[in-house]
Amino acid sequence: MTKNGSAGGADGTTAGSGDIGRSLELLWGTGDRPSRGPKPALTLGRIVTAAVSIADAEGLDTLSMRRLSTDLGTGTMSLYRYVPGKAELLDLMLDHVLGEPLADAPSDAPSDWRAALDTMARTYLEQLSRHPWLLKINQARTVLGPSALRGLELALARIRGMGLTDQELISTIITVNSFVEGIARTRLQTTEAVQQTGLSNDAFWEDQRPYLERAMRSGDYPLMAALSEDAFSYDADHFAFGLQRLLDGFDVLVERRAGG
Repeated sequence: MTKNGSAGGADGTTAGSGDIGRSLELLWGTGDRPSRGPKPALTLGRIVTAAVSIADAEGLDTLSMRRLSTDLGTGTMSLYRYVPGKAELLDLMLDHVLGEPLADAPSDAPSDWRAALDTMARTYLEQLSRHPWLLKINQARTVLGPSALRGLELALARIRGMGLTDQELISTIITVNSFVEGIARTRLQTTEAVQQTGLSNDAFWEDQRPYLERAMRSGDYPLMAALSEDAFSYDADHFAFGLQRLLDGFDVLVERRAGG
């Protein structure tokens, strides 16, 4: 166990798996900073930004303190003056990425909660596309920094007009985010399958065509055999369809609450 009670041996893919106290100090700027010697060539912000760039380009598995120091043109030991290790670095990376959509976020809360949830969902999907390594991280126990809290504060401000209980508002955010993550994960896995096998999606399904056609002619799968040719079209926007149905469901609940 570490001094703050967390288990050691972090694998670098689980949020909050390092020294939680140290991560919080770094996130909130309450820790000791180097005070002796010449002005440091590095900053914590520069380190975190470089780490995110590596993860974006090559994946989280490629990221290490040694690799990071190479990209920054410094010695590995120099990094440890700023951050204890990869586990704590991951906590900083998460909060850094969470802060990206907040830079241009309007300060006023829109009155249309449905439009607000739609925007939140689309922004999150774009964020997961830009940083696919986020889907590889266990975020069940994220260390909460300023960006995480500000993001939640803005989300609550935008949907409080729904008239739901506090618990229901949190459940609404979790439900939408979980849906977005599911869509994003499917897209990422499809891309990874092509990269790892060298076989395109069209080629993969074409190889199965003779067997599928035989199965459809057998009469054992009448409902599937009756499906239109575009039922499994790549052009189908499952994200837009699913999101609107989720919002429709919330609409029913909001109206029910409004009607007493």
